[in-house]
Amino acid sequence: MAHEDAEGPAALLLTATVARRYYVDGANKSEIAAELDLSRFKVARLIEHARATGLVRIEFDDRGEFDLDLSLRLQAAHGLRHCVVVDGPDDGDLLRAAIGRAAARLLTEIVGSDDVLGLAWARTLLAMRSSLKRLAPCTVVQLTGAMSRPDVDESAVELVRDIARLSGGPAHTFYAPMIVPDAATARVMRTQPEIARALEMCGKVTKAVVGVGAWQKGLSTVADAVTELEWREGRDVGVCAEIGGIQLDAEGRPATTSLTDRLIGIDAGRLRAVDDVIGLVYGAEKADAVRAALRGGFVTSLVTHGAMARALLPP
Repeated sequence: MAHEDAEGPAALLLTATVARRYYVDGANKSEIAAELDLSRFKVARLIEHARATGLVRIEFDDRGEFDLDLSLRLQAAHGLRHCVVVDGPDDGDLLRAAIGRAAARLLTEIVGSDDVLGLAWARTLLAMRSSLKRLAPCTVVQLTGAMSRPDVDESAVELVRDIARLSGGPAHTFYAPMIVPDAATARVMRTQPEIARALEMCGKVTKAVVGVGAWQKGLSTVADAVTELEWREGRDVGVCAEIGGIQLDAEGRPATTSLTDRLIGIDAGRLRAVDDVIGLVYGAEKADAVRAALRGGFVTSLVTHGAMARALLPP
């Protein structure tokens, strides 16, 4: 009986034949077994051997800005519905633009005409809006009131109306700040017809796009907008992150502070009930905040960059 040399030319040729039929021609294992008069188990073993020895190498084409390897690893690590990691520069403006482009492509792909799309205000969403060329004719809902920044002129209303105009669907907007001076004012404002209608529509949102802020000055529009006393109050009760003003602790649990009842926008319960919440986030220093949002179920998909993805992966 001849001795079978696993590394000899005959064995190598057989392995290569099986691997080519499987990976290049798309034949299944049963078909290959019948063609070559082998058992299905033998075919499976040869395919595994081809991978293990490097005879077959699988490489991902990252298609330019996307890092597919990091995207897949991060998606698997956190059970994300969608995950896009861009291989962008560390420069804030350029990175924000790259994340905006990636988010626009994702939204174009996953939003259907039966969706209700909710949008919170964030600069990354403005970058997404700038790159968005088409969208299914869906309903678009404003999730938060306005936050003013000296470096940004556009409001949440303009963001929602622009994207609704692009999609051709209806827009539900309202003119109000995200944070009002006291809870009594917030209660009265929520009864105003346009605000009440938009907040009611928040309960019908199927896909939402949000930014994620860390509860640190310079890493959250909301943290920058509140007083020093209010910021310290949040810190003292363990606030780690905020999404549209909703404050979360490190475990992703909603925190109650003097800010909670003064917000005009979607509440924690309704945001967490949205089927898919897509977080657009950059800056690895926000990693703990993103972890909190993921743990609490407030973000189910991510569009981010390499440094953030690596920070979120387990060691």
